[in-house]
Amino acid sequence: MAFKQITESESHYRHLEKMPVAEILANMNAEDKTVPAAIEKVIPQIEQLVHVIVDKMLMGGRLFYIGAGTSGRLGIVDASECPPSYGVPYGLVIGIIAGGNKAITEAVEFAEDDTVQAWIDLQAHSANEKDVVVGVAASGTTPYVIEALNKCRENNIVTGSICCNPDAPLSVASDHAIEVIVGPEFVTGSTRMKSGTAQKLILNMISTSVMIQLGRVEDNKMVNMQLTNDKLVDRGVKMLMEKISLDDYEAAKALLLKTGSVKKAIESYHS
Repeated sequence: MAFKQITESESHYRHLEKMPVAEILANMNAEDKTVPAAIEKVIPQIEQLVHVIVDKMLMGGRLFYIGAGTSGRLGIVDASECPPSYGVPYGLVIGIIAGGNKAITEAVEFAEDDTVQAWIDLQAHSANEKDVVVGVAASGTTPYVIEALNKCRENNIVTGSICCNPDAPLSVASDHAIEVIVGPEFVTGSTRMKSGTAQKLILNMISTSVMIQLGRVEDNKMVNMQLTNDKLVDRGVKMLMEKISLDDYEAAKALLLKTGSVKKAIESYHS
C-alpha cells in the first residue's frame, strides 16, 4: 500500500475566502476539537517513549527534539520551558531546528531538505548513546529529520518521533514512533494548525510527565521552578507558606529568596 500524506489532503471546507469570520472561527474550532481524541489513541506510544527518556536521564542522558519549520519551533519552545518550570539545567532538554537560530523567526529555504546538516547539528551538542533524540515532523517525510534519526540509529542513540501521517518514513527511522492522525487541515496543507496543535500537546505531555517522574514536581506544584520574575516569586512564597504552615509572607519570601527554590526552602526550614 502506497504511503498517503493525509496532512496534504484536501480540506473538508471550500471557498474559505467567502466565509464570514464567525463561520471561519467556528469551523476551525470544530476541527481543533478533534485533536485530543486523536492523541488519546496514541497515549500508549507516548507512555512508552516517556519511560525510555526517564531511564536515559536517570543514567545521565539528555533529551533532544529535532525538527524543521513549525515542528522545530515547537520543540525549541518545549525545551526552553523546562529549566524555568522545573529547575533543571539548561542543556538537559535541547531543541534543534533546521536552518539554525535564524529559522526560529524566519523561513530558511531548503533547510529541511538538507540530509547532512542534521547530524552536524546534533554533534555540536555531542549527542551520544546516553541520550534520546525525538524527531518532530508533521508530514513524517522531512529529509533533515529522517536523516537525523538514521544517523542516531547508526550511532546507537535511541530515537522517538512525532508525526501526523500513518506509516510515515520518519516512523520507519524511529525506535519509538508516535503517529497522531488528525486528518486534513482547515486550510489544505497548513500543518501549523491541527498537526502543530497535536505536536505541541504531545510535547507538553512528554516533558511534563518526564519531569514528574524525575521528582521535579511535588503534589501538583513546581517546587523547583526558577524565580525569574515577581509573579513566580509570589507563587513560590504562597507554596512555601502552605507547605510549612507559615503565616508570615515576608519571612517566607526571605527564606525563598535565600535558598532559591521552594524545595530548597522547605528542606532548609526543616533542617
